[in-house]
Amino acid sequence: MRPLAILGSTGSVGRQCLDVVEQFRERLSVVALAAGNNIEGLAGQVARFHPELVSVGSSDKAAALRERLRALGVSREPEVHWGREGLSAVATHPKAVVVVSATVGVVGLEASFKALVAGKTLALANKEVLVAAGELVTQAAAIADAEILPVDSEHNAVHQCLRAGRRKELRRLILTGSGGPFLRWPRAKLERATPRQALQHPNWRMGNRITVDSATLMNKGFEVIEARWLFGLRPEQIEVVIHPQSTVHSMVEFVDGSVLAQMAPPDMRLPLQYVLTYPDRLPSSNHRISLTQLKRLDFQAPDEKKFPCLKLARQAQAAGGSMPCVLNAADEVAVSAFLQRKLRFTQIPELIERTLQSSTPVRLNSIDEVMSCDQQARAYAAHVLATLNRRRRSR
Repeated sequence: MRPLAILGSTGSVGRQCLDVVEQFRERLSVVALAAGNNIEGLAGQVARFHPELVSVGSSDKAAALRERLRALGVSREPEVHWGREGLSAVATHPKAVVVVSATVGVVGLEASFKALVAGKTLALANKEVLVAAGELVTQAAAIADAEILPVDSEHNAVHQCLRAGRRKELRRLILTGSGGPFLRWPRAKLERATPRQALQHPNWRMGNRITVDSATLMNKGFEVIEARWLFGLRPEQIEVVIHPQSTVHSMVEFVDGSVLAQMAPPDMRLPLQYVLTYPDRLPSSNHRISLTQLKRLDFQAPDEKKFPCLKLARQAQAAGGSMPCVLNAADEVAVSAFLQRKLRFTQIPELIERTLQSSTPVRLNSIDEVMSCDQQARAYAAHVLATLNRRRRSR
């Protein structure tokens, strides 16, 4: 039995993770769960999976959870924590062997870092952990001899392909992306893109931020930064191609010219099953692909003029130090503003670029320094947002 702790259990990835646990009850168990404010969702998970410890966003939410558990008649109530301490308690639960990091934003960064320091295997679904603090996180993993297993379908695909060869034989990675809902839109039309349209991803069902990041191609930019830390590669060894069918999740090319691709339906439960049961592969009836129904597989270069966020991410990576952290913070502010209709879709990269231009790269030596950098970048991004809104109102 492999005990799990899940950070972000009521989010999209967290819920799908528990679907996998349900399918493999004889192999997987849940000892700790962390959610933010979704008390109803967490209470249902406690009733189904009986964790020993849970965490919520605040003391008020903790009281509400206890009340809800009593109303449900849960006989064995878990220990309830909250806030920053609660996330860390879940991530370092003594019985947890694998910690699933599925929170949104940098809120789960410190807890994920502590999980690695404690020697846990980190099943990483949170891009911000490696984007904002890749060097610190991978160093912590190396010191503790802890493993980071990628949940994102693209990096998960690379991890699977690399099992067929040695790292020194690798020439490059090819990360695929669907291109999002605006792939075929002319650039001029993007000015009028609405949040509702941006959230209509053609293939995947994900949280709001990652779906908008997919529409801007920032998601691919983050994945380039992540891949550098996950696989120890130079930036020029990581390429991005647009693949609208989302069937090939990524490819690796070896030095002899051989290319291996991982193919599967666009379903996050498959990479989750892979990391939760690794190094074994367990039979599943949920993930089948019909080659005769595919008809075609298309690939094309990304249009960085229409979608400049990918270029901005590469620039932040090249600058190094604190710049990827600034990139992530600015993107989170920009996407939130767009979803609230305070920013046009085409202004998302503008806000990010102006925030990056205001920053000077510095080395981040601790998680506290990362969090401080994140807060400063958010504050400046909010200032840029206010400036853009004033400019729009004055027209």
